[in-house]
Formats: sequence, C-alpha cells, structure tokens
Amino acid sequence: METVFPQPVADLAALKLKQQAAWSAGDYAVIGTTLQIVGETLCEALDLRAGERVLDVAAGNGNATLAAARRWCDVVSTDYVGALLERGKARASAEGLAVQFEEADAENLPYADASFDVVLSTFGVMFTPNQQRAASELARVCKSGGSIGLANWTPPGFIGELFKLIGRYIPPPTGVKSPSLWGTEERLRELFGERIATLKTERKNFVFRYRAPQHWLDTFRTYYGPVQKAFLAVGAAREEALAADLIRLVQQFNHATDGAMVVPSEYLEVVIRKR
Repeated sequence: METVFPQPVADLAALKLKQQAAWSAGDYAVIGTTLQIVGETLCEALDLRAGERVLDVAAGNGNATLAAARRWCDVVSTDYVGALLERGKARASAEGLAVQFEEADAENLPYADASFDVVLSTFGVMFTPNQQRAASELARVCKSGGSIGLANWTPPGFIGELFKLIGRYIPPPTGVKSPSLWGTEERLRELFGERIATLKTERKNFVFRYRAPQHWLDTFRTYYGPVQKAFLAVGAAREEALAADLIRLVQQFNHATDGAMVVPSEYLEVVIRKR
C-alpha cells in the first residue's frame, strides 16, 4: 500500500502579517506612482461610465483609484497599509478629486454583497496569501452584470522573474501559490469559476524607465518593500550576490543601449463580466 503523506498547510495569517510588514516598509508610493498608465488603460478597457460605483482593492497609492475618479466614478479606495492610502488621499486632494479612502483587507472586504458596479485591482490583490478567498471577495461585492478589472504581472515577465530570483534566496512559504499565477488565464478561471460570464485578457507591457540599472536597484532596494526585506533577510554575506543577480536580470530584459534602463515587464490586463 502506498503511503500518502499530508500536504503541508501554510499559515496564511502569519504570512499576511509578514507581507503587510513588507509592503509597509520603504515607501511603495515612490514605485507605485510610476505605474499610473496601467490604471488609466485598465479603466479604458473596462469602459467605465460616469456615476458608476467603483471599488479599488489593494489600491496602494491610488493609480486605478485616480483613473476611475477622473472619469467621474464614485470611488472607494482600499488597502491594508494606511500610509499608502494617505499618499493616495494627498494625490486626490491635489487634483480636486472626491474619493473615499478606507483601510480594508482584500480577503475580508467590509462591504455588502453586490455593492459595486466595478471592482479593480492593479498589481495588488494578486499578492494576497489566500488567493481563493480574495477572488471570492472581489466577486461577492461586485453586482451581477458588473465588471472586475485586474492588472497582474505574468510569470515570464520581468517582475515575475524578479520574484523567482528572490525566491532562490528566500524560499517562499510551503503550500502558497505564486502571486504571478494571477497573470494566467488558467488560474483566473480556477479562482472565479462559474462567476465568470465573460473573461477577456490581453498581454501588455509596462516599461520600467530608470537612469541606469543601478538607479533602479537603489530605488527598489530603498523603497520597494519585498526587495528591501530580501536584502535584510539574506544578510551581509549574500547582499553583493543578490545585488549582482538583480543587475544581471535587468540587463537580460534591458532594451536600452545608452546606459539607461528601459525594461518592459509583461502583465495581464483582465476584464471579467460577472454572471
């Protein structure tokens, strides 16, 4: 008789606390503000209409939030890192945009069923530890016939490879699926299942533009929580090796030949019409 060993179960609650600490470290808004174009193009793909009630989940410093508010939608912007919401609030105030900002966990949204016409997340909800729970929450608060719009990094893209590289230095928790699986249609169909009326996906590139590869590394090491935490975790003995591997990764993707950094990073733009 074949012996069957139980599969290890991840401590998702503990992992969430670690992730929250990582995203609270540094200042993600420095990175996030460069991604604004993704929120704009996602809102266009969703064909937003003025007056629609929109929820931005794991909104960070508010790229998709601002894009929806510029289209005269009634927007609620949420994240579990309060400091990032404050940065989004400052951006909205500077533009005179009326947005409601609330701290909320993507896996336990404090809203009634079918509360929103459109639910958004750009490079946010994909990082939740309990992927199925998060997908269920997005679908639950979206009304029937409404839309769920996502922008998720793909496994073979630059950021997908970045997380694989970090994983070679700091192995991911056992039993937790890769966030970049959200960048595949197969995984999306697993997560949303029969709640999908239609699913439209398009592979796109966001282009990281920095003064030089070293400028990118210095910026991400200082402000991007997961990279900052990776350097702290590997210790002084392995810092140089991690830095060298990160620079090599940039060089692998870099289109620039003048010393600058011009790196396309593939992501999946997703529009789900909810059944």
